[in-house]
Amino acid sequence: MTEDAIFMVPGREPFGREVFEAAASSANAAQIDGTNEIVEIQVFGNWAFTRNRLNLTVKQPGGEPILRSGYTLTLFRKEAGRWRLARDANLLTAAQ
Repeated sequence: MTEDAIFMVPGREPFGREVFEAAASSANAAQIDGTNEIVEIQVFGNWAFTRNRLNLTVKQPGGEPILRSGYTLTLFRKEAGRWRLARDANLLTAAQ
């Protein structure tokens, strides 16, 4: 991901790479399993985006699994010849 990556999720203010990395590496990090379907991908020079459909099972330590599903919109920026995540809008909600 880029140094200036921004993540957007429902119910909270956007946050950056440091918050994402801290949550992902925490001893209390959730276990996540699921599927990803790329619905659309577009490339425009050094920028690209994907629109994805996710179906996830999220389990917090000591908690019950929660099913979440929905769409994400992710922007990528090419830096030093590699595509890196620059922005991510996650619209997942609890699955019925």
